[in-house]
Amino acid sequence: MTLIDRFGRPITYLRISVTDRCNLRCVYCLPEEGIEWLPRENQLSAEEIARVVEAAAQGGVRRVRLTGGEPLVRPDIVEIVARLASISGIEEVSLTTNAMLLERLAHPLADAGLKRVNISLDTLDEDKFMRITRGGSIQHLWNGIAAAEAAGLTPIKLNTVVVNGLNADEILELALMTIENAWHLRFIELMPVGNAQNWGEGFPVLSDRYISVHEMQEWLSSFSLQPETAPTGNGPARTFRIPGALGTVGFISPLGEHFCQNCNRLRLTADGCLRPCLLLDGEINVRNALRAGEPILPLLQNAVDSKPEGHELFLQHYPESRRMAQIGG
Repeated sequence: MTLIDRFGRPITYLRISVTDRCNLRCVYCLPEEGIEWLPRENQLSAEEIARVVEAAAQGGVRRVRLTGGEPLVRPDIVEIVARLASISGIEEVSLTTNAMLLERLAHPLADAGLKRVNISLDTLDEDKFMRITRGGSIQHLWNGIAAAEAAGLTPIKLNTVVVNGLNADEILELALMTIENAWHLRFIELMPVGNAQNWGEGFPVLSDRYISVHEMQEWLSSFSLQPETAPTGNGPARTFRIPGALGTVGFISPLGEHFCQNCNRLRLTADGCLRPCLLLDGEINVRNALRAGEPILPLLQNAVDSKPEGHELFLQHYPESRRMAQIGG
């Protein structure tokens, strides 16, 4: 069976949230007080995650990305990577992280079969980094990047969620990093997923936060960005290069420009629900089937069959059942 949706899109990519827990409280992702975490017994085990991926591989999935929450807070993350990397048909296992624990885990993860990491980097200012993440250390991030490079987890991709009145003034400085570093920096529009609340004193109000990719590109117009073939795993990013730069600059625009026409992915939440679309609330529970010993591939096909042609943000239909940290992004 090959997983192909109603619109002829082959599904070759599975994003898996291995935990809803996180060691940071980034303002656009989680409230300062956090959220009520999943009970441990509701979280899929390493073996259960592997069984889903085995079924997905039978249906043509070739790439898996591990997300959270923060995937590195899960004690068995190296075991999970090793299990998934050994599954026949899976060509790449990658991971998205805030890098706070990456310095210690980069080499064990690479040895287990991890190929690449994406790292969240929303500012270059140490104090602002601590404010945005509510307690994160930018030095731990730089140490994590260095460790990932030393372990061969490359190319490094850096994800920057751009927020007007918060870090939009750093776009030029962030883009300049790609000249001397072979990093792939992606500027991402703020997505309306569980973050409409007040972020606290000193942060922009809801109506002032959004900035479009079109505006970001205008601010970088002096760089004469050249269109570039996207690196492996760049997903919906439109990719460019500053002439002569070692790295690239990409833009991900869920609101300003629809990126759904080539969607090739499903998402699996930490408690075992398949989400056909990041930005719509529909889900299919696979945890019950896993624990009853039932086949998983038919449920994957059901999820694929229910994939919409595109999200409905333009209709102001926003996902409400989970926060981004509970979906995996």
